[in-house]
Amino acid sequence: MIKGPAPADRGQWRRSGAASAHERLAFLNEASRRIGSTLDLEETSRELVDVAVPRFSDTAAVMLQDRLISEGELSSRPVDGTTLVRRMAMGVAGADADAWVNAFPVDEVAVYPAILPQAQCMASGKPLMYPAMDKESARLIGATFGREDAVAALLTDGSFLTVPLRARGRVLGCVVFTRRAGAPPFEEQDVVVAEDLAARTAVCVDNARLYTTERRTALTLQSSLLPAELPQPLGMDIASRYLPASDLMGVGGDWYDVITLPGCRTALVVGDVMGHGTRAAATMGQLRTAARTLASLDLPPDEVLFRLNLMSQDLDPTQIATCIYAVYDPVTRGCALARAGHVPPILLHPDRSTEIIELPSGLPLGIGSDPLEMRELILPAGSVLAFYTDGLVESRERDLDAGIMGLRRLLAGPVEDLDDMCDDIISSQRASHERDDIALLVARVRELDPDEVATFPLPADPRFVSQARRFVRGTLAAWGLTSLVDSTQLIVSELVTNALKHGWPPIELRLLRCRTLVVEVADGSASTPAPRTATPDEDTGRGLQLIKRFAYRWGTRPTPYGKIVWVEQHLP
Repeated sequence: MIKGPAPADRGQWRRSGAASAHERLAFLNEASRRIGSTLDLEETSRELVDVAVPRFSDTAAVMLQDRLISEGELSSRPVDGTTLVRRMAMGVAGADADAWVNAFPVDEVAVYPAILPQAQCMASGKPLMYPAMDKESARLIGATFGREDAVAALLTDGSFLTVPLRARGRVLGCVVFTRRAGAPPFEEQDVVVAEDLAARTAVCVDNARLYTTERRTALTLQSSLLPAELPQPLGMDIASRYLPASDLMGVGGDWYDVITLPGCRTALVVGDVMGHGTRAAATMGQLRTAARTLASLDLPPDEVLFRLNLMSQDLDPTQIATCIYAVYDPVTRGCALARAGHVPPILLHPDRSTEIIELPSGLPLGIGSDPLEMRELILPAGSVLAFYTDGLVESRERDLDAGIMGLRRLLAGPVEDLDDMCDDIISSQRASHERDDIALLVARVRELDPDEVATFPLPADPRFVSQARRFVRGTLAAWGLTSLVDSTQLIVSELVTNALKHGWPPIELRLLRCRTLVVEVADGSASTPAPRTATPDEDTGRGLQLIKRFAYRWGTRPTPYGKIVWVEQHLP
């Protein structure tokens, strides 16, 4: 212990002997119960000063390294005169409380020069005591804050004690205790008590720091893995919300996604990884990436979830997740859905009635290898499809069925705007201090406008290729896309000719305008075209090479009656 100038004997805080030892032990036992009730830095600091004032000292203040609060990390070098320190809590007993608070406000950040007792305490990791502080020392402390006279009046002839906050071999800050002039000064036994208080508090503060760091890491990881901005696909308006769990549990593994598919179709995904923390967030990121990869293969929802289940078992067989996957076609308003152990989606009809879309739940991802079932339905124009995780509808106060009924009532309310609807649902369904995170995704279906889709059935007759080109010219002129007429005519000529030559009826040409201009040619053959390099003496085999030159991307997808060859071009 570093000891400051000693005054004349001014009495003791407690009597010596067994009674004082018993009293100190009772005081420390009470402190151990009251300090560290939460994983919050500010609350833990306040708990210390509440315990110490006025029973142990007239004032108490907790100072922590500012980097610990702002970044959750400590400086790698020893605490010195360049270290920023923040006053986290201040406790004062007596009539002059306002003067102390004005002189030493909470949240003030300062640099303590090496000459000050607080800096010496933190640098050495040892307590420092002034049984009676002289005026010059008091003015020196006040000079740090530009309040020499005010601080000198408060500290002069008072007793001053500062002890370090040490945890796991690191100095986190310090605690300052003072007693007014005329009160019994601090003595050696008080230093032992103060060190015990500081040690208990330091461990709690460091636990809170580690928890905050892990939570911040998990939140950063999850927010970086969730979509930063949702696309607004053709024929559908979308809104979403994500809320992490309360501080009791930390971030979880809920996620949602909106994936654009060929033909201006959209995949909607909501999933929930069981568990909390960084590991759950990392697993969520892996599953979301895997789901996006499988979506690019243009598989039906049940096949996507089946493969995602097998993939999740390879990633981490101990992690279990639920998921729902849907594919929406804006032209037909058809929606295909499948779910793996997930809560069922809810459909809000245009007349404000709601229904639970019944489809077999299946096993969660990571369990078994049974195939999943899919359901297809036509969504009415103006209806709203709601996907969510169980944290929205299940809690300690209500069971799952009651939560789903409450969600249905909220969906059926008078709110039309999707963002307002999400806010109302979250604020009404989210109980305080919930132990699970929440993902909510709502999508409203709308009719396509005439400048978004155009369809032209084609007879199985090569003479109608020119009519297909004429249809393209007229449609693109009406849409204000004349700059794409030449390239689109070339693409349509090749696709329609291939369909007439290698496929069979029914043949249909479709133009879609969304983020890109999409050309689709459907026919009744399941065989897919493959590009090849034509030899110089061949008259065929160059069509797909030309398409690849003009197109942003192209591909094929199967249909129940054949296939669709699609080509996308960037809009001007």
